[in-house]
Amino acid sequence: MSGWQFWIDRGGTFTDVVARAPDGGEHIRKLLSVNPERYQDAALEAIRLILAEQGADWSEIEAVKLGTTVATNALLERKGADVALVVTEGFADLLEIGVQARPDIFARHIVKPDQLQKRVIEARERITAEGEVLTPLEEDHVRAELLAAYNDGIRATAIACLHGWAYPVHEQRIAAIARDIGFRQISVSSEVSGLIKYVPRTNTSVADAYLSPVLRAYIDQFVGAFPKGVTAALHFMQSNGGLAHANAFRGRDAVLSGPAGGVVGMAAAARRAGFERALGFDMGGTSTDVSHYAGDFERTHESVVAGVRLAAPMLQIHTVAAGGGSICFFDGARLRVGPHSAGANPGPACYRRGGPLTITDCNVLLGRVRPEFFPPFSAPTPIFRSMRASSRNASRPCALKFAKRRTPTSALKNSPKASSPSPTPTWPKRSRRFRSSVATIRPNTRSSRSAALVVNMRAP
Repeated sequence: MSGWQFWIDRGGTFTDVVARAPDGGEHIRKLLSVNPERYQDAALEAIRLILAEQGADWSEIEAVKLGTTVATNALLERKGADVALVVTEGFADLLEIGVQARPDIFARHIVKPDQLQKRVIEARERITAEGEVLTPLEEDHVRAELLAAYNDGIRATAIACLHGWAYPVHEQRIAAIARDIGFRQISVSSEVSGLIKYVPRTNTSVADAYLSPVLRAYIDQFVGAFPKGVTAALHFMQSNGGLAHANAFRGRDAVLSGPAGGVVGMAAAARRAGFERALGFDMGGTSTDVSHYAGDFERTHESVVAGVRLAAPMLQIHTVAAGGGSICFFDGARLRVGPHSAGANPGPACYRRGGPLTITDCNVLLGRVRPEFFPPFSAPTPIFRSMRASSRNASRPCALKFAKRRTPTSALKNSPKASSPSPTPTWPKRSRRFRSSVATIRPNTRSSRSAALVVNMRAP
């Protein structure tokens, strides 16, 4: 090895960097993924810090390998680009109907996942499975519809014709029209996922158009920050566990980029410890990934991630939008957690940056997370008592809302210091299943320095 190598895991909340020097020494850094007061990009800042401490220069970098959850979190939180989907006429509801699979066949209230596409355009065209052109493509109609979408601010489009996987001539012509109009991201199903199944092929194309702009913006920012003349090889971890050059990395392959790196690392750690079978549980600040290893990597060519059916090779990983930064809130009827995350900026309330109540704050209040062991990045100064107070203050509004919703109406009207006994409580009509006393913030019995949100429930 003739130069520095950097291996980076950029998550929604934290960025971890491991660097290997030319002499074989290893150096580790952990930073918040977003901290605009101190740096623009966490991975670049970690590289800069390590090189400065070791007296090295950027020109000595040999390779950078990076796994990122930028695409994963954008898909989970539905924060991708606006997409116009072009399909064969008569299939506008294709993705909404899907494969008609019901995850819970006994559920009476069906909650459909949000669709990624913002607009659907029906192209007047039709080619049979044998390649016969039944309806020639009406280019003027497609051009008018795409131009209207472009004028409405949509810059990404996914194109999926019925039998485009075998006869892509119409898809390619629509893509050319979109390119002439000025669309920045064009995902053609025959190129993204050239498979016979229409639903997963279309879903994969939409996901690629939805995520690629977000991913490309991050890659351009990362590459553009390197000093001129630096020609380090930049590779990204793909969902299938392999590496891809930055120019060939796209949204379809990035859905499980960060989690895939965790699976590869878990398998390597298990083998080093003498285990051929292992379960992986990778909880970050935004999402949690669960995987299984039994001597070989488990891969799939069709999977469902965040309600989106994808037809692309990837490691078998189950991802849910639950992490240490998942926001806790009261929706008027019950206490809920996630799927949105506080991220790195502002982060949990205990970071003292004005963030909301999160799972991390609950663990701080319960004494399960010790602020004195927090890394120095969590706050400008490590004032542990202040961190606990910030978590406690963030939990109070949620506790008071819960108490008001679940407390007898008479208890809310009568002062606890009243001399006469309170009348028999009358319960709100909306609260039939549970009756609760006033929710309070009080010290945990195991630690006088920590606090817990305690709600006492009793049957009617």
